[in-house]
Amino acid sequence: MIRPLWLRSLAAAGLLLLATSVGSAQRRRDPLTQSEIDQVRDASWEPQKRLALYVSFARDRLTKLETVRSDPKTKDRPQQTHDFLDAFLRIYDELNDNIDTYIGRKDDIRKPLKAVIEADTEFQAKLRALKDSADVKPEEAGQYEFVLSNALDTVDTSAEDHRKLQIDLEDAAKHKKLNAAAKNGGKPE
Repeated sequence: MIRPLWLRSLAAAGLLLLATSVGSAQRRRDPLTQSEIDQVRDASWEPQKRLALYVSFARDRLTKLETVRSDPKTKDRPQQTHDFLDAFLRIYDELNDNIDTYIGRKDDIRKPLKAVIEADTEFQAKLRALKDSADVKPEEAGQYEFVLSNALDTVDTSAEDHRKLQIDLEDAAKHKKLNAAAKNGGKPE
């Protein structure tokens, strides 16, 4: 059976689109390892543990980034810098999504939020130090400048939001408007 040219062209375009999307999906892999995914899943009902895990994973990516940047033997430093910044940013976004979820459920996350706020300050300092070093090596910075700028903007905005949220949560706790889920092992009542 001979197929019309337009049908063959359509099929070829579909295959090309499928191959492109599969290649794109492989490059944009999950920033968490399987072990980290399992840890997050196990802590799903425990805001304190879950938020602490995300802070730990984000901190780990910045630590690895610093290691790569300080090692003179590192190959393709700008690309690795970009990749670690991207992983950090995606994990940090997940942290914020989880905070939003817990706030939506009116969970009492004052204690883990305090640790997030402390981490925000640390993350801001590390990202600003990287930006300062990028100003020294502009030939490298072009490859990760956009993701670094996004990371800085996201952490700066989130840090401010987290501080405001902490104040709001303290007020809500005074008026007993928070669920005690975080206090009973994270399980809903």
